[in-house]
Amino acid sequence: MAASERGRRFYLLLYMKGMAMGAADVVPGVSGGTIAFITGIYQELLDTIKGARPEVLVLWKNEGFKAAWKRLNGNFLLALFAGIFTSIITLAKGITFMIATYPVLVWAFFFGLIVASTIIIWRQIRTWNVTNALVLAGGAAIAFYITIAAPAQMPDGLLFVFISGCIAICAMILPGISGSFILLLLGAYGTVLGSISGLVDGLRAMDMAAIIPNGINISVFIGGCIVGIIAFSNFLSWLFKRAYDATMAGLTGFMVGSLNKVWPWKEVTQFRINSHGEEVPFLDRSVLPSVFENVTGEPAMIGYVLLCAIGGFILVMAMERAASRA
Repeated sequence: MAASERGRRFYLLLYMKGMAMGAADVVPGVSGGTIAFITGIYQELLDTIKGARPEVLVLWKNEGFKAAWKRLNGNFLLALFAGIFTSIITLAKGITFMIATYPVLVWAFFFGLIVASTIIIWRQIRTWNVTNALVLAGGAAIAFYITIAAPAQMPDGLLFVFISGCIAICAMILPGISGSFILLLLGAYGTVLGSISGLVDGLRAMDMAAIIPNGINISVFIGGCIVGIIAFSNFLSWLFKRAYDATMAGLTGFMVGSLNKVWPWKEVTQFRINSHGEEVPFLDRSVLPSVFENVTGEPAMIGYVLLCAIGGFILVMAMERAASRA
């Protein structure tokens, strides 16, 4: 196979991995960092982000754009982030609809995804000791507490959107921690996802009244993500180098604790009024299938739930196996 053909296949596969990361990052409870880890691109992604320093601009000035682009690993970033962007733009509305229409089955699928991802991250822990076990337990306890914490009621100003981007992107690149879930806790999930959906609708209708405000929101959020990811990547790399097993144990714990968030059967305990004057769920708790049927009057669909969870599990395991062979 010619080198050019191998290169095209590599970047096409990288683009598809980016799409998988983007789809994961849209969903509260599922981490794009986990997808990067199981598809074998996590370390290169982290090293590439670390390399995005002011020195690249100096290199561009002295040796030209081509040299700076190569130092930045620009082809890798372009293919990956094109996939992420494509997925977020095309799937944001669909995933929002699916969660609203088929919540039990969708969360069951994501439950299977996270169980499989947890096993994969667990396997990366090379040695076990008391410290690592305590870190895992602590991570699980913290994550579980976060899943039952009440989402914040925060303003929708641009400064808040920027700060939300800074914080959420740090979670998005960590295996086991969902950036969308962090946005949900911050109270910014609806604002960001609504801006994406509004921008897409505005572009389709060429409605500048929708394009401009939503485009500004998304641009500010992306700016926050850029600042946050550059600042955090060096610390994360240092953490992996100095305490790899403890870090992986902590991430495993986070994933175990976060399973409560994607448990399929929920009872809504509190509602809120959104910006459109509609009553929407605000707080919920995980319940057994029998309790779910009693409080909602809807079938628990245990068989379908198991099928969806198994499907999510198999999908992640297949992705991990394909990445190991690549």
